[in-house]
Amino acid sequence: MKQLVQSARKGTATVVDVPAPSVRPDHVLVQAAASVVSPGTERSVMEFAGKGLLGKAQARPDLVRQVLDKARREGIVSTLGAVRDRLDRPLTLGYSNAGTVLAVGDGVDEFRAGDRVACAGAGSAVHAEVVNVPRNLVVTLPENVGFESGAFATLGAIALHSLRLADIQLGEVVAVIGLGMVGLLAVQVARAGGCRIVGMDVSPERCELAEGLGCEVALTDGPRLLDRVSQLTQGHGADKVIICAATPSNEPMELAGSIARDRATVVAVGDVGMDVPRQLYYEKELTLRVSRSYGPGRYDPAYEERGHDYPIGYVRWTENRNMQAFVHLLADDKLDVGRLITHRVPIEDSAKAYKIVAGESSVPPLGVVITYPERPDLTRRVELSPTDRARHIPTFQSLSVGLLGAGGFATTTLLPAMKKVAGIELIGVCTATGARSRHAGDKFGFSYCTTDENEIIDDPQVNTVAIATRNHLHARQVVAGLTAGKHVFCEKPLSLHEGELQEIVTAHYSIQKRERASTGNARGERRDNAESAAPEPTAGAPLLMVGFNRRFAPMALRLKAFVGDIREPLVLQYRVNAGYLPPDHWVHDPEQGGGRIISEVCHFVDFLSFLTGAVPTRVLAHGLSNGSRYHDDNVIVTLEFSNGSVGSITYVASGDRRVAKERVEVFGGGAAAILDDFRRLDLVSDGRKKVYRSRLHRDKGHRHEWEALLASVRSGGPPPIPFDEIVATTLATFRLVDALHAGTQVDVDVAGFISSALGPAHEEVTGPRETQ
Repeated sequence: MKQLVQSARKGTATVVDVPAPSVRPDHVLVQAAASVVSPGTERSVMEFAGKGLLGKAQARPDLVRQVLDKARREGIVSTLGAVRDRLDRPLTLGYSNAGTVLAVGDGVDEFRAGDRVACAGAGSAVHAEVVNVPRNLVVTLPENVGFESGAFATLGAIALHSLRLADIQLGEVVAVIGLGMVGLLAVQVARAGGCRIVGMDVSPERCELAEGLGCEVALTDGPRLLDRVSQLTQGHGADKVIICAATPSNEPMELAGSIARDRATVVAVGDVGMDVPRQLYYEKELTLRVSRSYGPGRYDPAYEERGHDYPIGYVRWTENRNMQAFVHLLADDKLDVGRLITHRVPIEDSAKAYKIVAGESSVPPLGVVITYPERPDLTRRVELSPTDRARHIPTFQSLSVGLLGAGGFATTTLLPAMKKVAGIELIGVCTATGARSRHAGDKFGFSYCTTDENEIIDDPQVNTVAIATRNHLHARQVVAGLTAGKHVFCEKPLSLHEGELQEIVTAHYSIQKRERASTGNARGERRDNAESAAPEPTAGAPLLMVGFNRRFAPMALRLKAFVGDIREPLVLQYRVNAGYLPPDHWVHDPEQGGGRIISEVCHFVDFLSFLTGAVPTRVLAHGLSNGSRYHDDNVIVTLEFSNGSVGSITYVASGDRRVAKERVEVFGGGAAAILDDFRRLDLVSDGRKKVYRSRLHRDKGHRHEWEALLASVRSGGPPPIPFDEIVATTLATFRLVDALHAGTQVDVDVAGFISSALGPAHEEVTGPRETQ
């Protein structure tokens, strides 16, 4: 299908062919019929993207500070890579459209295929033939409301929400400053609500249009407006002032204060200068409110992404209910949005829409509508490579990778690391959104991109599935990959709860049992035919690898070799200055992210297990109670290992990010070692110190973990990380959460967990287990 995207580096808009999305739980799949270009919001995005690096830095000094902080923490090389990735990533454009429902996801019962709907949401209701929109951002269109009119529902909700914030009353005088699309919609809605409207805009044409849509008067300069408002209100001033202008100037704020009556309300909708003239606002005791988009629910992931509505008795007008109210006004012929449309552009030529908005048109733009074909392209796979791969058959000499998920980590770290390893071939990439899938496919040289994970899992050209999706999808995709006979590389965490881990254990050992029976028969035949021949390498059973990359870092391997000579239990301390994540970050969500202990502390549990050469047997955790700011991410945990070693992990979200993120200290046998942020390693023994440094780049083992996986596949040997160790680390994080909430030590019985997962077939599948 076709979608309009923009380059964050150059600012240019282009139409690209991308795979159509699939419907997700609590979402609605919609075939677009019309979408509206917001001249204010989308033009500002385009103008920012069109700036050079210096211009971007001047416009967003906050981002510059973030880049500098990242460079201090992680080094120049990785920071430059992250900046380049962000600039290369395409921006999806659009947030208001209308069309017909194609399918509904699990949990959605208020819509069905064939319904006519209006949709909202940046990143959801984009300029594309087919869109996947959260249920709370979709409303039904009455039969007498056309798709073009319905496509204005999001913009209408923005106007309606600003009027609700102003608390307009029947008969009041409302002034609207800025008569662009939102301003003209606000004029009409306020008029429908029984108010008297005055307006102001620098464009005479828009002032004339505003008067035709319900303004009693619309003028192009402030002093004349002040006089007319005074005449209309017997010298009192406007009851409410809505600022819909978009300008860095402070003039709209000053004008609003001048024309407002005593104790009036001013609502800022547009992106205007906010240097409030205190004396003026103080003398009149004005109320200033800033409108946040189109109503309560905006920017709340629980509402927008997961479909959790607010009770109507507590929140009467959510963004969805504002959209409904606007659509009802359209159905009752109280509004005329047709007069706002100045241009119509088909999706295949929609890049022209942004040239029109930028002023490259003889007709001044206002409402620019993008139209779509009646029969969209629903293909969910787009071929990118011209090479004929029909005869390609993967062998155990290479990794033919299909990637699930291509978010920031995958494109800045995972894929660049894989590209450096000879013997890795990138076959297909799958993401939930077609634009991101196409971008990753083009940038890293995949043969195809898709939005259907089964295209990857079922592809015979793929022998390795790499999983970099959100955490809640990992376990299911791991099982699917193993069951399909593929090697699986899964970014941490492996799973979010014990039930998922049990499913992985069962799948893994079932496959091992099947492979053992198969290879056992083959080996018996070989012994009969050539007993003296050396064994040939074999690909073996599918391998499971989790992205515990730190144990493969060069400095980590030096540290492991150093402590490997110590013949007594170790004492270890791992300090992690993880940094703050806001409460609404998806990692904190127990359903999607699992929390930071399960999703991130697992890294450090694995690293201590690697250094000790043992698995955790008992854990204890203490955390700080910091109200709603933190979510079990200021913790100190203690781990006892099967060989008597003891380790602690101090994981904090309350520190300053300018302090190095990670520091490991190891003591034992009269020796000591300090690994400081994977940039410096101090090894001290017998009074002598060796120091290793890396100044520009922190090598945390991302490339080396792939080299290790490839070596295991080629040799047919064991996986780089033993499966039982992966299970032990994952289980230990579950037990850490239990220990934190219970306030007591909790045992980690890996053997018992695996036996329970497998049931009576345990001995048959894995053989008798030695006691630690």
